[in-house]
Amino acid sequence: MPNVPQPTGQDWGTVNVGRSSVARPGAVPKSALGVSRAKAMGLVSTERKFGAGSNTSAHNATVNARKIEESEELKHAKVDKSLSKAIMQARMAKKMTQKDLATKINEKPQVVGEYESGKAIPNGQIIVKMERVLGVKLPRPGKKPAAKTSAAAGAAAGGVVRGGPPKRR
Repeated sequence: MPNVPQPTGQDWGTVNVGRSSVARPGAVPKSALGVSRAKAMGLVSTERKFGAGSNTSAHNATVNARKIEESEELKHAKVDKSLSKAIMQARMAKKMTQKDLATKINEKPQVVGEYESGKAIPNGQIIVKMERVLGVKLPRPGKKPAAKTSAAAGAAAGGVVRGGPPKRR
C-alpha cells in the first residue's frame, strides 16, 4: 500500500458561516409570523408609548414663522435706486457689460446684476471696487450728512468748548 498522508487532527465536517439553521434560545424573530408566535408564547411583551412615532413637533412651526414674517426688525437694507442707476450709467458710459465689470472687481456677474436691480445688500468694499474700476464716485447707501458744528460756533452759542487750548500754527 502506498504511503498516502492521512489527515490527522483536522475536522472535515460542514461549517455554516453566517446564518445557522439551528434556532438559538433567546434569538430575535425576523419575520412577522415569528413575532406573532413569540407573542403567543409570551416571550415578547409590547408596550405603547405616548406620542411615539409621531412627528408633530416638527410641523407646528406656523406660529413662529408668522412672528418672523410680521416683525419689521428682520428686514435688511437694500441698495438705493440712485446707487443702482449710477452704477448702470457709469458702466454703460465705459461700454462694459455686467460680466466685464464683475471680472474686473473679482466678483460674480450675479452680484453686479443684484446691485443694478437694487436687490443686493450694500457692501462698502464692493462699492469701492466699482468706484475704482468705473472711475466715478458712487452715492453711498445709508450715510446721512451729519450737521457739523465747529468749536467757535459752539462757544458763541454759549456752549462749553472742550479739547483744550487752540492749536499753534
